[in-house]
Amino acid sequence: MSEFNDLLRQSGLTREEAAEELGVSARTIRRYESGETQARPRDLRVLKGLIAAGARPIARSAAVPFRFVDLFAGIGGLRLGFESIGGRCVFTSEWDEAARTTYSLNFRDNHELGGDIREYSEDPSKVPEHDVLLAGFPCQPFSIAGVSKKNSLNRPHGFLCDTQGTLFFDAAQIIAYWRPKAFVLENVKNLESHDGGTTFRTIINVLRNELGYHVQHRVISSDPWVPQKRERIFIVGFREPTEFDFDRLEVPSAARGPKLKDILQPHDEVDPKYTLTPRLWQYLQDYRAKHQAKGNGFGYSLFGPNDVARTLSARYYKDGSEVLIEQPGSRPRRLTPLECARLMGFDRGDRRWRIEVSDTQAYRQFGNAVVVPVVEFIAKAIEPHIRTAIETAGQMASEPHLVPTVTRPDRSSAAAYA
Repeated sequence: MSEFNDLLRQSGLTREEAAEELGVSARTIRRYESGETQARPRDLRVLKGLIAAGARPIARSAAVPFRFVDLFAGIGGLRLGFESIGGRCVFTSEWDEAARTTYSLNFRDNHELGGDIREYSEDPSKVPEHDVLLAGFPCQPFSIAGVSKKNSLNRPHGFLCDTQGTLFFDAAQIIAYWRPKAFVLENVKNLESHDGGTTFRTIINVLRNELGYHVQHRVISSDPWVPQKRERIFIVGFREPTEFDFDRLEVPSAARGPKLKDILQPHDEVDPKYTLTPRLWQYLQDYRAKHQAKGNGFGYSLFGPNDVARTLSARYYKDGSEVLIEQPGSRPRRLTPLECARLMGFDRGDRRWRIEVSDTQAYRQFGNAVVVPVVEFIAKAIEPHIRTAIETAGQMASEPHLVPTVTRPDRSSAAAYA
């Protein structure tokens, strides 16, 4: 008897229960049992731990109505939103080590964190079966700031970018293989208009025509939930037709949204290091004055306790100029990492967010993240449709479908995107 079979027998788990605990498919368990596939060392360790602890298997109940995977996970904003409606994350992929550190601190997982997504798009069977796929695929190639920077350096962007512009297609390969019942993708608002709309049309064409999903999208701002104007596009797709209507979803009024005073720390709790140095403050004032003289709107933005901030970006660590906090009788200051966590909805209500990376990394992580209560709002809206899709299918997750791989645009020719 193989070590896996012996451990499975000792655990008392059924094949389906073992699959749930290990985050793999029942088909993978059968392969382990038959010896067709060698069990991963990590799976053997999990079974040994369950046996030692005498733990009972996770119960299938309404409390865990669906399983999802978290791709391009960052620090887990999309995950928090879908856990809020009872989903269970069975796989995570995030390449950035500092983000993985924060993610690991804030989520207790029964699965290891995957790294570069390309390893999994090349062999999607490495991703566990799932009902819902979440992916905040990298936005830099499509954002206004990212496009401007690459243009100035005469570098390609969007689908012509060798580093990040094709990562959407890696997510699409996993969708094509597993055929989840639904997916939610997130990106910057500018994705719709990038390259005259060609980029977005290409994405929608892949999802709708190549993969056959019923796709809707909508830009939603965060200011009804947090004191920050941050617009992001969300793309929702269902494998089968549903009654979900993104356009008719009623978003709360921003007029009644929170203000910065609701997330700022008391003045005496803020370390003086967050106050701008005289030299940096003078530089920012001079820079703003120079552009104002030219009729440009570039420069720092100063906010008081009753204001709503502009978008927090990943470059915030450089000088904090997009969101500076007024300090009467003193120079302005940056937001603290804790305030950024609150501004993005990670540290909210009874939820406390652990931050044990450097300030520079924390600013990058929050600047790249999604606003959690926005995702919670969207998740709550689509939850009944996910549940219906699962009940209709009569199983928790589909078996993989062997479909043709998704067509990747020829990066050598811009004509490929027309």
